[in-house]
Amino acid sequence: MNNELSEQEILRRQAAEQLRQLGIDPYPAALYPVNAKTNEILSEYPKDNTLYQDVSIAGRIMSRRIMGAASFAELQDSFGKIQLYIKRDEICPQEDKTMYNTVFKKLLDIGDIIGVKGYVFVTQMGEISIHVKEIKVLCKSVRPLPVVKEKDGKVYDAFTDTEQRYRQRYLDLIVNPSVKDTFVKRTKIINTMRDFFNEQGYLEVETPVLQSIPGGAAARPFITHHNSLNIPLYLRIANELYLKRLIVGGFEGVYEFSRNFRNEGMDRTHNPEFTCMEIYVAYKDYNWMMNFTEEMIERVALALHQTTKVQLADKEIDFRRPFARVTMRDSILQYTDYDIYTMDEKQLFDACKAMDIEVDETMGKGKLIDEIFGAKCEHHYIQPTFIYDYPKEMSPLTKKHRNIEGLTERFELFVNGKELANAYSELNDPIDQLERFQDQLKLQERGDDEAMYIDYDFVRALEYGMPPTSGMGIGIDRLCMLMTNNVSIQDVLLFPQMKPEKKPVVASDEQFIECGVPQEWIALLRKSGINKIEDLKNANPNKLFNDLNGLRKKNKLDIAPLKPEQVQQWINK
Repeated sequence: MNNELSEQEILRRQAAEQLRQLGIDPYPAALYPVNAKTNEILSEYPKDNTLYQDVSIAGRIMSRRIMGAASFAELQDSFGKIQLYIKRDEICPQEDKTMYNTVFKKLLDIGDIIGVKGYVFVTQMGEISIHVKEIKVLCKSVRPLPVVKEKDGKVYDAFTDTEQRYRQRYLDLIVNPSVKDTFVKRTKIINTMRDFFNEQGYLEVETPVLQSIPGGAAARPFITHHNSLNIPLYLRIANELYLKRLIVGGFEGVYEFSRNFRNEGMDRTHNPEFTCMEIYVAYKDYNWMMNFTEEMIERVALALHQTTKVQLADKEIDFRRPFARVTMRDSILQYTDYDIYTMDEKQLFDACKAMDIEVDETMGKGKLIDEIFGAKCEHHYIQPTFIYDYPKEMSPLTKKHRNIEGLTERFELFVNGKELANAYSELNDPIDQLERFQDQLKLQERGDDEAMYIDYDFVRALEYGMPPTSGMGIGIDRLCMLMTNNVSIQDVLLFPQMKPEKKPVVASDEQFIECGVPQEWIALLRKSGINKIEDLKNANPNKLFNDLNGLRKKNKLDIAPLKPEQVQQWINK
């Protein structure tokens, strides 16, 4: 963060101090009563103009038009914007006009949060507005907002830089109110799913985020250390194994919206911290879960859009049941002409090389098949499609196929070329499960850092007996992307992970002094925008001379004015 204050920031801090001198706390603690919201006023007042004759509302000043003894302002609350009409003699009925002449006109700025009381009316221009009778300062903003202008439906100077928007989401929400709609919809998606599960009688639970063994998925975990126990702990990569322990314990259906963490790459569809919903239901299989997943997603689409057809960039996705269903074998055969079910590990490795798919010796049969499918097949599935019947090597927690040797009862749902959900008929044979874990351990020994760990306690739980169960996990962030027409995961996360903010390189006082700049001029030099020696060397000497002497005069500094040759010497040295 740059500690150098701009002129605007200095003036706003001075305004805050002047408010205090007038006996007005710029950051009051007391409750401010609010009895109306902007959207309600704008929708209900036209129906009945006797409403809202005693309004108390609070929000942020977004614009001002001062016209002598009367002014207009725009106030923005959580729900929208409304115009304020402020008349000097209305808010200052007594002789003292300080609240209008000084406070409102001179000490309040765009971005300040105020409370107003008054009544709703329609201006001569036909705009629903609040006639203000009382103003209360609730929070003085000491940093100016980006100025976004709108004229004739066109937006100018919009706050659109994506890195700034993600890094300063609070600012994005203020100046781009439409962004808020995405996160309102996100909550509606989660609530719709939660209502759907609760109607079936399934129980929402919470499982550990810190785990001694990172199980339930093939992924690289984040590791930390617990000082008191003196053991390593992992941030969870999935909650699957804990939820299945609860099925062992006798719950018929359990689900969890969980924050998961995977120490992997970042791109438009991956964030190291993400939300996943996992559900497990006893006495069900993957065929039942396909139908259940279809119904759930169709319901979400209808709740958000009142139709199953959803626009995503230039594509229209239709979430109307039933979804297409294709086996893994048929998919790879269709797009590569390779029949993976007749191939061993070496043949699969050679096939990958022949198709220019990047692989290495650490990869087992399952990983190789996954790489083929990812490279050659998945991007074709734009409309919702279940890919099912996965090879055993790709699915260490999945029950063997009841009819076909070497396969498992697993499906993944693909939409817009990306995996959205993953589901199994859950493996409940403890002996088979241990063998699968041991196979994963061999992959670890070969160098696969995404292979699963052995969770012996989970195996022990299975030894007590887990009923036939189907489970499904769905990426909430990706679902939100699909349902809100966003192509980047960062747009559906309030605070996505970002690279550290680059700190501006600023020359020290000593470096400026070495160039011949006197100590008393260094602060003014920085105020003029010269923060690096490079800036000084590339500066226009005449402009810099005028800027510095102008700042000296403006700030009424008791120092001798500069001469042009002095500035030239700094630049040349």
